[in-house]
Amino acid sequence: MEPAIEKDRFILSVKVGPKGQITIPAEARKMFDIKQGDTLMVMGDRARGIALIKDTEFYKIMEAPYGSNKND
Repeated sequence: MEPAIEKDRFILSVKVGPKGQITIPAEARKMFDIKQGDTLMVMGDRARGIALIKDTEFYKIMEAPYGSNKND
């Protein structure tokens, strides 16, 4: 079965390897500009599942409610 891929969303499956590792599909790496050496945040909720987000995007989200800690 072909994966469902659209311009702004997709569903792809990955397998967990013996060390608990997964490979992020190329489509996802391209869409979210994930490159070798990038840091991803892993967030989990027992009821809703697991989410990955680039650390730079996570910090942007966290700045909104808490403000920037930069000295302007």
